[in-house]
Amino acid sequence: MTDIRSYSFDGKRAIIRVDFNVPLHKETMQVQDDKRIKAALPTLNWVLNHGGSVVLLSHFGRPKNGPEDRFSMRHVLPRLQELLGVHIGFSSTLEEGILRSKELNAGDVMLMENVRFFEGETDNDSVLSEGFSKLGDCFINDAFGSAHRAHSSTAGIASYFPEDRMMGLLMKEEINNAQRVLSNPVKPFTAIIGGAKVSDKILIIENLLSIASDIIIGGGMAYTFAKAMGGQIGNSLVEEDRLENVKTILSKANQLGVRLHLPQDSVIADSFSGHASTQITSSHHILEGWMGLDIGPNSINDFKKVILSSKTVLWNGPMGVFEWEPFAEGTKNIALAVAEATSSGAYSLIGGGDSASAIAQFELADKVSYVSTGGGALLELFEGKELPGIRALG
Repeated sequence: MTDIRSYSFDGKRAIIRVDFNVPLHKETMQVQDDKRIKAALPTLNWVLNHGGSVVLLSHFGRPKNGPEDRFSMRHVLPRLQELLGVHIGFSSTLEEGILRSKELNAGDVMLMENVRFFEGETDNDSVLSEGFSKLGDCFINDAFGSAHRAHSSTAGIASYFPEDRMMGLLMKEEINNAQRVLSNPVKPFTAIIGGAKVSDKILIIENLLSIASDIIIGGGMAYTFAKAMGGQIGNSLVEEDRLENVKTILSKANQLGVRLHLPQDSVIADSFSGHASTQITSSHHILEGWMGLDIGPNSINDFKKVILSSKTVLWNGPMGVFEWEPFAEGTKNIALAVAEATSSGAYSLIGGGDSASAIAQFELADKVSYVSTGGGALLELFEGKELPGIRALG
């Protein structure tokens, strides 16, 4: 695989797969959070500053029945143009894009319409992959957030550039930060795993058992653990079909000497609502009709002690329904503890998705070591999987 910094872009058209799947304001359709766009700028500027032109490919949302205006890349164009500081052309069809790409001069940029508007994208269709390849002279994949998808614009297209394919600066940074935790973490290494379902995180927990010193479990998934240990969890979220998996994890953690930390108390509610009645109780003695929606104060204190004694911290998944203020304290305090540990010299990697949203919500993004732009991609990397978008560049 070619290194972007040693490649000559002089007079070349670089097809760059980026991840501009960003949230829009529902009424104005303006970009609400531009961190993914900003994260791609170093790669874009590198090519433009070294004599190349750029053709951008990105998905946006999940259109189900062909093109939908609310998923058009046109809504992203104004903010991208503002951040990059150059005029950006736009092509809505592949035929138009191929013609216009041939007219690009050094320093020019063109944005293609949402790749998921093109039939065959999510099937990694070879005809579409070849069509995308005609947009330029070389291919750069800088979309870490989409690297776990074997799609035409992430994997298939790479095969048409055997000598001229490379990863972008963001992709390289993402992988380097992940490998710092996966391959050589400074101990004690604490993994904080939250979210709603055990089934979403079971593989990452199993893989981390051979790497981490401590694993903190929070969020809705904690109640499947509580029930597996004989607890009464009321109406809390539980995955009955994962109880045996959880028992195996508990046993394996004990065998390997990994300290598994579960919430001893919870903030419970009498309905799944931001306005429900609440109380604090033991996570193993939740009354019928009540459900756990956040970790309690004792759990916060216990988890903070573990985090503050760590030298490496990985955080993937919230501790509760942090979008609702009554259930945000657990996630907020974990975020503050990770920031404090970082200021004391620990290395902290924040998974994408909800963890990145939480760090941003509590204005702590600049207080941790690295915030990943990829939720599912980072998760699969920590599950020990090879990502198709990265494999295709090899």
